[in-house]
Amino acid sequence: MTDAGHIRGANWLGEAGLRPTRQRVALAALLVGDGQDRHVTAESLHAASQNADETVSLATVYNTLRAFCDAGLLQEVMVDGSKSYFDTRTDDHPHFYWEDEQRLTDAPADQLEIRNIPQAPEGAEIAKVDVVIRLRRK
Repeated sequence: MTDAGHIRGANWLGEAGLRPTRQRVALAALLVGDGQDRHVTAESLHAASQNADETVSLATVYNTLRAFCDAGLLQEVMVDGSKSYFDTRTDDHPHFYWEDEQRLTDAPADQLEIRNIPQAPEGAEIAKVDVVIRLRRK
């Protein structure tokens, strides 16, 4: 990872008020260092850190991703009830889930129209609506 990538990662953490530890900066640089949006799993980010010769345990990756979500830096997208993807793009937008590849990508938000959603039950409020469109190759 370039020095510019580490600087971008450190700035990203600073904007959220997170302490820029070495491991956080290393993971942040992998997530946002090139300015591109990403969808990662803890396992894929751990593998990327190993490929970049960063020493970060899988448990630290999980804890760091959780801290990034809590700080509003990432959005967690659940797929299949147990698999989590972490998205660097935090605005509301739909996703494509490529079942054959187990890959998550952004779907065109301008093509999605939600006219009505059910009312929340008594004593509850809707916190968020996730739209994940599952795809498979023909």
